[in-house]
Amino acid sequence: MRVELIKRAADVLLDVPADARKEIIMLISAAAEAPFPPPGAKAAAFGNQCWVEYMARGNVIEVIDVGCLC
Repeated sequence: MRVELIKRAADVLLDVPADARKEIIMLISAAAEAPFPPPGAKAAAFGNQCWVEYMARGNVIEVIDVGCLC
């Protein structure tokens, strides 16, 4: 399984505090292990303060957006 972040999501990931970054990475890992959404459909994973929006493309999880309420 491969995970790709679009530039905007990667930029946000670098700008959030370390604890939020850890939560986002945990959400990305959980999304990679969850059943894939249908091709082209968006899905999301939510934590206590953070979220990850992603979609499946073949055997790749493409992270479209990440965010944090911090």
